[in-house]
Amino acid sequence: MAATAALGLAGGVYGGGVLAQVRPLAMLDRLEPGDWELRERDGAGVPRHICLRDGRRLIQLRHPGEVCSRIAVEDTDSQITVQYTCRGRGYGRTQIRRESPSLVQIDTQGISKGLPFAFSAEARRVGSCRR
Repeated sequence: MAATAALGLAGGVYGGGVLAQVRPLAMLDRLEPGDWELRERDGAGVPRHICLRDGRRLIQLRHPGEVCSRIAVEDTDSQITVQYTCRGRGYGRTQIRRESPSLVQIDTQGISKGLPFAFSAEARRVGSCRR
């Protein structure tokens, strides 16, 4: 048992910081705050603007402001996938791929207000938030 613990510690020390903790969904923290334009890929509708102070807001575009439970299915430096449930209000699964701190690709689907939704969009920072 002691040998196993020593090997685990050595793996953490020599493994390049394996023991260091990273904040979950940290990729979203590296997105630039400001005014972001969302364009759905199907070309339908007008581009939508949101004032993004926190990248986590992009997870629940069809359930904005609702308190929902979340589970990170994938969490890397360039892509996250999150499943969320808004008790009694619906659920969703969102994948966000970061191309740069000011450009992401979003794919999301789920149920909102009893109806299914699915869309793909590009979100791009276009300036500062309007007050």
